[in-house]
Amino acid sequence: MRFSFWPGPNNTWADTLELVRHAESTGWDGAWFADHFMPNTPEAAGPTSECWTTLAGLAAAVPRIRLGALVSGNTYRHPAVLANIAATADNISGGRIVLGLGAGWQENEHQKYGIPFYTLKERMDRFDEACQVVTGLLNNERATFQGRFYQLDDAPLDPKPVQQPLPLLVGGGGEKRTLRIAAKYANEWNVWGTPEVLKHKMGVLDQHCADIGRDPAQIERSAQALIFLTDDPAVKERAAGGGRAAIAGTPGEVRAVIEQFRDIGLNEFIVPDFTLGRSVDQKKTAMDTFISEVAKGLR
Repeated sequence: MRFSFWPGPNNTWADTLELVRHAESTGWDGAWFADHFMPNTPEAAGPTSECWTTLAGLAAAVPRIRLGALVSGNTYRHPAVLANIAATADNISGGRIVLGLGAGWQENEHQKYGIPFYTLKERMDRFDEACQVVTGLLNNERATFQGRFYQLDDAPLDPKPVQQPLPLLVGGGGEKRTLRIAAKYANEWNVWGTPEVLKHKMGVLDQHCADIGRDPAQIERSAQALIFLTDDPAVKERAAGGGRAAIAGTPGEVRAVIEQFRDIGLNEFIVPDFTLGRSVDQKKTAMDTFISEVAKGLR
């Protein structure tokens, strides 16, 4: 199982670079970055670094680990433009980029920037077509596509990515549409969740693969949860009721949960920095504890 790090987009570029370089030097396997432009709060206030600019900078500055978007909102960029961005970033990295893509969900970004938000069904319909556009451009010399929302006319993408194929990761847990889209197009799939949630959704994904005749082993699976390294019962209780998937406890207790992820076949566990401390030094200390005491022996 791989272990990857997820610095929040509220970090400065200098802090993001320091944290990801630390992850690389201490044995982590990858780094991910969210694709958002502002916090998901009523006031929409606070620094938020743009995803693909950050990934390109990391691709040039951090030479070993995988780098990916978790995940790009399809509504923010035409999928042909996104495919070109990802291919260029892959060339900068020497072949380490993962193109994470989702339907888009954060409504305030659309409202503030005047980007059409559409209905959930419309976003999912566009997402399905976008996956076809992206894979067509990345995997073929020329691509032609006539969809309801997107059209390609003998379209080039040059230079091609270093990786063949450049991995497309589909993000989300919707069982009727998102997981079916993942079954059709994804090299990797990601969702927030506990081992129980992941086990169920992986079964749904496998069934979608069976329905279309695809080997489910062709799709790698990753997940993330908030990590609280603590022996404080009050912190554990708050984490359990926080609304997001969370794992709280001593390193040994957290390791026991990560072992459950491994046992159900998870390929990669991603650790967000959101709960690892306020300062860079606090985050680095928590990262070191996780990689040396939780992840050790689980690869």
